[in-house]
Amino acid sequence: MDKLGNYIKGQWIIGDGDGQPIHDAVTGEAFTAVSTNGLDFEEILAYGREVGNPKLRKMTFQERGNMLKKLALYLTKRKDQFYEISYKSGATRADSWIDIEGGFGNLFANASLRRNFPNQPYHVDGDPIDLSRGEGFMGHHIMVPKEGVAIHINAYNFPVWGMLEKCAVNWMAGVPAVVKPATATAFLTEAVVREIIASEILPEGALQLICGSARTILDTVQSQDVVTFTGSAETGRMLKAHDQIIAESVPFNMEADSLNCAVLGEDATPGTSEFDLFIKEVRKEMTVKCGQKCTAIRRIIVPDSLVEDVQIALSNALNKVAIGDPKLKEVRMGALVNKDQLQEVRDRIGDLSKTAEIVYGHIDKVTLIGADASKGAFLSPIILREDHPHKNLGVHEIEAFGPVSTIIPYADLDDAIQLAKMGKGSLCCSISTYNDKVAREFVVGAATHHGRILVLNRESAKRSTGHGSPLPTLIHGGPGRAGGGEEMGGMRGIKHYLQRCAIQGTPTTLTEITGIFQPGARYKESTEHPFKYHFEEIQVGKSLLTHKRTVTDSDIINFANLTWDHFYAHTDITSLKGSIFEKRAAHGYFILAAAAGLFVYPNKGPVAANYGLEECRFLKPIYHNDTIQVRLTCKEKVERDSKGREHPAGVVKWFVEVFDQESELAATATILTLVQKKCPFVEVDKESLAAILGKLSPDTKAKWGLMSAQHMVEHLEYQFKVATNQVPTEIVTPEKYLERYQESIWNYRPMPREYSHPHLRKGETEDLVYSSLQEAIDALMDSYDVYETFFKENPGIKTNNAVFGALDKEHWDLLSRKHTNHHLDQFGLI
Repeated sequence: MDKLGNYIKGQWIIGDGDGQPIHDAVTGEAFTAVSTNGLDFEEILAYGREVGNPKLRKMTFQERGNMLKKLALYLTKRKDQFYEISYKSGATRADSWIDIEGGFGNLFANASLRRNFPNQPYHVDGDPIDLSRGEGFMGHHIMVPKEGVAIHINAYNFPVWGMLEKCAVNWMAGVPAVVKPATATAFLTEAVVREIIASEILPEGALQLICGSARTILDTVQSQDVVTFTGSAETGRMLKAHDQIIAESVPFNMEADSLNCAVLGEDATPGTSEFDLFIKEVRKEMTVKCGQKCTAIRRIIVPDSLVEDVQIALSNALNKVAIGDPKLKEVRMGALVNKDQLQEVRDRIGDLSKTAEIVYGHIDKVTLIGADASKGAFLSPIILREDHPHKNLGVHEIEAFGPVSTIIPYADLDDAIQLAKMGKGSLCCSISTYNDKVAREFVVGAATHHGRILVLNRESAKRSTGHGSPLPTLIHGGPGRAGGGEEMGGMRGIKHYLQRCAIQGTPTTLTEITGIFQPGARYKESTEHPFKYHFEEIQVGKSLLTHKRTVTDSDIINFANLTWDHFYAHTDITSLKGSIFEKRAAHGYFILAAAAGLFVYPNKGPVAANYGLEECRFLKPIYHNDTIQVRLTCKEKVERDSKGREHPAGVVKWFVEVFDQESELAATATILTLVQKKCPFVEVDKESLAAILGKLSPDTKAKWGLMSAQHMVEHLEYQFKVATNQVPTEIVTPEKYLERYQESIWNYRPMPREYSHPHLRKGETEDLVYSSLQEAIDALMDSYDVYETFFKENPGIKTNNAVFGALDKEHWDLLSRKHTNHHLDQFGLI
């Protein structure tokens, strides 16, 4: 029997010995095994710190985010193979979707967070702090990647999601990971890791995998490491108390299974949408993944008058759930992970039934489709009913980690809150009610004991992700029994792997450290107007002091009439007595508009658009006949993904200071502009193209491809003929892809080498048309003139390109620039 591999220190290693077998949840057959015998955990952790960490921490947040996005796309294309493997865990395709594509979704979600971080390897946290009342000494906080490794000890129920929801976060932070999946489903984790490693998207050392026992892995953890654990509360507490964890003060994040509850509001009576939604949600949480979810509903808290109604409705709903071979389309609930877990759940049901009554299902009987109960780990859904939840505490303390839940009655809302909290800390909770006052009282009252609370009603249900679905942008974790930890949560999760450090110094020094202009820092006077520079050329601190403008009475009155803003301070000087104004004051938004008039550069240039206003403060009034002057300073540069038909651009934040005639600060604002990046392509017109081709000789060799120099020139001429309809062209790209292809013309990525064009012969060159290279160059120059004349005489016309579809002159120009640069580079001419 083959064993799973361990990916450690840059290679796949099979552990020594026979290993521990893994069984198919449906057939009971042992099909693989795991072993870590012979592995040195100390060396594995050191490899992550010494090889993976330096590479990741040097990358910027933008680079890490794009890395995650690339990996997510790569894995998504290969998702079908993982579904087939996942059936062996007892999961249906719907169950596996949560695990597999939910895991990939975490990569996508965390990749998008790159937009919230600076384009540098570390993060600037919070706002600047003045420590000297404006006298040149200040403080700030930065967060840098830890120099250790993340050790993830995961549960068996989500072998893909459980790995990627953690790794996406530590990779985004710049920290490598060592993943130790639970043995029972390690085969699926290993399959995904094999594809990740094969992709070569992650830097070496960013990910290591240990399949099998790792009891001593915590013996050599260090203070810069981070340990996360998902599993039982008992095991988590034991690991958290490890001597090395305590001695090195290693951050330990625990996410433990908990006794989550769903509460039915008193208004949600049978016949209401909320009652139906409640039953549907409980049924789903009991049967998805066969109830093996850390967020599954274990306690069903309902008004005492509705216990019978809930019991009957839920039983009817469960009667419709087909159980059996998860590969079958009609099956809605598969098996528990193995026979050991099946016995564990039966034992816990036995404990619960000492005080609670089983009102639905049987421990030893289950009706199956396409499966054999004697071989697989199958269990009927079980509903218990505990009528005395304040006296019999087992329902709040004992978890049967399977399709098992207990109905509990409550007297009033305060009682429901109290019962919810008796679980001593849960990952999540939900309440079904259409009464927002009830929702508010319950949420505020129960929040101390829950990591997440869902309010479900007829409106939220349309878009609700459900009771048991943790989301990458919301925290996942909970107090008390749930482990006291917290993961995911967008930027919050990433910060767990960063070290926060307070920094102090002058505004100028902290500007250089943070990459963000700090008020009071020295300006970098710009020799040209800042709006003349491309995104890459702009420096933080680059500044312009404008000329001055005097605000007149007419300016204020005209602005009031134009905007219909006739606030008394601007229009009625007889009403100023007792106000903060001494005379007619200019509108705050007029000051902003006038400031823009002073600092904006009117000519067309790299600044593409006004992108917004982030903050604005008016510090003192500007009265008529006051004179203002503006200083415009680059505060921060933010990378931005360019989409659609626009050239690559970044966002520049400008710090605007408005001074009065006494040089006192009257207003500040942070405005955002969209600034184009510098085009890497050489602009090629007829004259420059002729000059460049003058360097070409018949003997010039291509750096790639089969073309000769003359073939390349004739190929360029051919494109001009296609553009001018001299060569009838059929579009071969499917219509659904054309928009995406045309959008790609706008980006600055070079064309791919060795591309197989649909109009060119495969594996051989085209026949030459002209007798010499010079004749071909002359013909190309003539075609250039024809091209310009054609579109001048036919404005707005679109002609077909085989790959990019029907293009107008603007798109042909962009494509021609990119295409010509591609081939000039091919022959080393640029």
